Amino acid sequence: MMNIAGLGRFAAATIVLSGLAFGSAVKAQEVSDEQLKAARAAVTSIGATAAFDNILPGLAERLKAGLIQDSPNYQDVISSTVDAQALALAPRRGDLEKEAALIYAKTFTLEELKTIADFYNSDVGKKLLRDGPVALREMGKAADIWGQGISRDLEKQSNAELSKVIKAPPPATDSPVAPAPAAQQ
Repeated sequence: MMNIAGLGRFAAATIVLSGLAFGSAVKAQEVSDEQLKAARAAVTSIGATAAFDNILPGLAERLKAGLIQDSPNYQDVISSTVDAQALALAPRRGDLEKEAALIYAKTFTLEELKTIADFYNSDVGKKLLRDGPVALREMGKAADIWGQGISRDLEKQSNAELSKVIKAPPPATDSPVAPAPAAQQ
């Protein structure tokens, strides 16, 4: 079950990924220290990079699985080696945080960044991150039910109007189809 924080983080991650994928589209501009600091606060407040927390552990697990499949007798040494190497790479997670802040700093003004951070650090902002996904899921359910009713009514009303103009084909008979003639002997 996705919670509101997950939804907010997903939206933020989408923004970050869009910025990474289309970095050239972002205006080349100088970013002040104050703007970068505000961007870091905004990124932190919405948990923009939290969706990426499982990248390194996931990569490590896939690598271990592949290596163990190739050399099953070395499972213990493979696991400990890959885990140690993953832990050694963990500090590079900060690079992503810096890049996200830079993207936000280039995308939003200083005032916008402050407003984003202030809102998501407020009780209402925290509640939106926490409960928003639940509300969105419930809205999706309501939209599905509404859509089914609209579809039913649209078909029913359209068929009723069209039956006035288009001659309906004769109704199918309930009598069984005549059996095929028996083969001659």
